[in-house]
Amino acid sequence: MKIERHAKIVELINQYNIETQEELAERLNKAGFQVTQATVSRDIRELKLTKIAVEGGQKYAVVGNHGSTLDEKYLRVLREGFLSMDMAQNILVVRTVSGMAMAVAAAMDAMHWHEIAGCIAGDDTIMCAVRSVDDTLIVMDKIRKILDIRQ
Repeated sequence: MKIERHAKIVELINQYNIETQEELAERLNKAGFQVTQATVSRDIRELKLTKIAVEGGQKYAVVGNHGSTLDEKYLRVLREGFLSMDMAQNILVVRTVSGMAMAVAAAMDAMHWHEIAGCIAGDDTIMCAVRSVDDTLIVMDKIRKILDIRQ
């Protein structure tokens, strides 16, 4: 049942711009899956869904382990959510679109840049612990290249 439910979730989020767990639960219930919000929350975690920016708001999207498609999804999340960055020694502070910090931080973590020890995300701000000041400059350069930003 769980496998079928997960498949239905992926189908629904690809078909509709689903913004909330409640909306997803409602659509699943209409499709014949009796679920609670807690079940949907667990499913979202297990499927590694994230929210991405779309015209007029946000929606759930699949961020799974799918090779180069996955890499492109991470790049897209970074491009869509990024606003600015600033360096404070070996701390990189990244500003994002409101509500996108967790998705952008997850994308940065998934890129497995050895310069970054880890990221902490709020609503619109990410603090990246970078291994050194020189590594912070390297990470900023990588982000600029991804975003095609001229210095």
